[in-house]
Amino acid sequence: MSETGHPRDILLGAQAAGVQLPVCDHYSGVETRMRKSLQLQAEMTEEFGACVFDVTLDCEDGAPVGGESDHAALVTELALKAGEGARVAVRVHPVDHPAFAADIATIAGQASQRLTHIMIPKVESVDDVIQAEKALLAASAGPLPLHVLIESPAAVHRAFDIAAHPRVQSLSFGLMDFVSAHGGAIPSGGMSSEGQFTHPLVVRAKLEIASACHAHGKVPSHCVVTEFADTAAMRAAARRAARELGYTRMWSIHPSQIRPILEAFAPDARDIELASAIIAAAARADWAPISHDGTLHDRASYRYYWQVIERAHHTGRPLPDTMQAYFQTH
Repeated sequence: MSETGHPRDILLGAQAAGVQLPVCDHYSGVETRMRKSLQLQAEMTEEFGACVFDVTLDCEDGAPVGGESDHAALVTELALKAGEGARVAVRVHPVDHPAFAADIATIAGQASQRLTHIMIPKVESVDDVIQAEKALLAASAGPLPLHVLIESPAAVHRAFDIAAHPRVQSLSFGLMDFVSAHGGAIPSGGMSSEGQFTHPLVVRAKLEIASACHAHGKVPSHCVVTEFADTAAMRAAARRAARELGYTRMWSIHPSQIRPILEAFAPDARDIELASAIIAAAARADWAPISHDGTLHDRASYRYYWQVIERAHHTGRPLPDTMQAYFQTH
């Protein structure tokens, strides 16, 4: 009997309900930059035919001391006014900050229906996640997901437990705070675009976070590259994060970093071509095993190649009409 349906449902089954996020998460906290970020998102959505990056409006680093309440009101206004199809999130203050409860009450309480998630910085344990979840419940924010920022050695140690919490959708790595937390044991070069991929303690932390996410079906999001004017360094770091460390998403802190991240996390054209050919042949065979260029393929490899197609779509890469049609009907 022929098996019909969408490849995502057929090949991934229960995993089809898993997290699908853009590969780039762009942060801005100053009003003019937040507005420009939202405008850029709309322009690039039009260009690529898909929303290829999230915009996270930043309260933690964006709000002036003493002006936390006004800043929370501003990001709430911006989120509510964002265009249809926009993907907007907010980074609030840590759970132990005096402004945390007010951030959640204002932002999640008023704009939860327009937000993709709330980012919680400086999460140390599952208890912090539970506290954030309780605040969301008190704000009647519904099932709004939490993203968490892992920034200390102790938090890295607990990454698997944090990733297992049902409300958590993604874990990010906070490079600079992680290095600082070592009291000088990691040299300042460990925060550079090159050193963060060579110092053993930093690499180990990154791998722990990525592994924890993949163990629980969550999205690992790679840290910033502070040398935002160095496009080559940005592109190299993004490619290593994607190809060597298992990250499927990365932070941007400057508009110039968005396209290099998209390019680095996107499949190569030849990979898209191969994946498209295999998925098309598999569909014609009703997902039974096939031989393609002398290599056997079955559902195990079909799952991999379908995920290549999905990643190509989410990074705005051109797809053959036969593959693009899957995203127009699902």
